Amino acid sequence: MEFLVFFLTFALKFIFMVEKLYSISSWIAAHITLLVVCTSALALFVPTSFSWIETSAITPMLGIVMFGMGLTLKPSDFKPVVMHPKDILIGELAQFVVMPGAAWALCKILNLPSELALGVILVGCCPGGTASNVICYLAKGDIALSVAMTGVSTLLAPIVTPALVLLLAGKQVDVDVLAMFMSIVQVVILPIVLGFIVNYFLGKLTERITPILPMVSTIAISLIIGIVVSHNAQNILSCSLIVAVVVILHNALGLSLGYLIGRILGIDSKKRTAIAIEVGMQNSGLATSLAASHFAMFPMATVPGAIFSVWHNFSGSIAAQIFRRVNK
Repeated sequence: MEFLVFFLTFALKFIFMVEKLYSISSWIAAHITLLVVCTSALALFVPTSFSWIETSAITPMLGIVMFGMGLTLKPSDFKPVVMHPKDILIGELAQFVVMPGAAWALCKILNLPSELALGVILVGCCPGGTASNVICYLAKGDIALSVAMTGVSTLLAPIVTPALVLLLAGKQVDVDVLAMFMSIVQVVILPIVLGFIVNYFLGKLTERITPILPMVSTIAISLIIGIVVSHNAQNILSCSLIVAVVVILHNALGLSLGYLIGRILGIDSKKRTAIAIEVGMQNSGLATSLAASHFAMFPMATVPGAIFSVWHNFSGSIAAQIFRRVNK
């Protein structure tokens, strides 16, 4: 009898603890913008708070985020690719034409220094960000299309991203396409594939883990931003205005042109919303990781990715409210 009482007490405490953890995860995910802004401010004005963490930690942290993304994917998530290839094709073309092109044009128009231009171009050439699916959900967009676009653009990234960086920045800096390809495969593709396999074979387990993944991803992304900002605090303060202007314009162009392209081609509003958000919200964590790994001689190249990470979560929240009214 005592054992039964002990077991029931333990079970109730465990269930309460898990439910509490789920609630904390949900709260953190819902306040990602606040957490990212606070982390950035702390890292900028008190650099020692994060500077003790080596920049080499960025890559494994991004791998954790990508593994978490893989855990949420199922074979059915890619059904839209087969059922509606036209929508995916339009979305991917917009993704890898609008953002790289806008990045290059802004760098030329505003005459950015080569280091900052490299960072902006890296952001523009990366695939859609993982936060885009959450923003699309809040905006009442086409979730299936959003998830499929994120997955397809991420799978294309090892080839497309290095090729675009070489095309747009190859004259200013030496771009090692093969090394960049291998980095994206190791940091993005392998963790996602591993997560996908784990979810496929251990679906019951991942169902219990999935609710805490937003918390893990949010904390990892915040730490990545904190590391980058703290190690480049003085440089960011010296050029924050021009970089902020470029980042805001780049993000705004992605969101607006993505939506406009969908409208011109007669795509319904929910799909237009998904395309706009996917195009406008980049995997800036990957851009930061690539800058730190392959362009260490240009420390300022990590700055645009860090600032973009802060801004696109903020602008994404605003865009979600606007699109939500359109998609009622």
